[in-house]
Amino acid sequence: MKVYASEPWPDTARRYSPGVVVDVRKAVIAGGPDRKKISTSFVERSNLTIRMQCRRLTRLTNAFSKKLENHAAAVALFVAHYNLCRVHETLRVTPAMQLGVTDHIWTIGELIDAATNHRPSPPPRFRPFAIIDGGRI
Repeated sequence: MKVYASEPWPDTARRYSPGVVVDVRKAVIAGGPDRKKISTSFVERSNLTIRMQCRRLTRLTNAFSKKLENHAAAVALFVAHYNLCRVHETLRVTPAMQLGVTDHIWTIGELIDAATNHRPSPPPRFRPFAIIDGGRI
């Protein structure tokens, strides 16, 4: 994890450039993976996709979320569209169809109906990841 120096009043010329790295902390999160199999390519591709498709994750834009609830709703809508409505080139189906969660490609209308008709209780602030059986490695 990189620790950046923070400036109390950032100069407008430095607003778009990264800060100065003052410390790097290394920590094993879980297990001891084989060093030959470590790759951040999948995570970085995922980060790029969500940043480019969900503009609320971009700084200094009009679409920037000011409330946590609005931000969570925008990200949830992106994830639902990505997994239920969008046909992926390599899979040739949606990820939800590949996992067997649904049997057809959802339309935007179906997605909006499901989002507006089903109102679950608000999620806890820090919710653990859900594991879906049936995925591929």
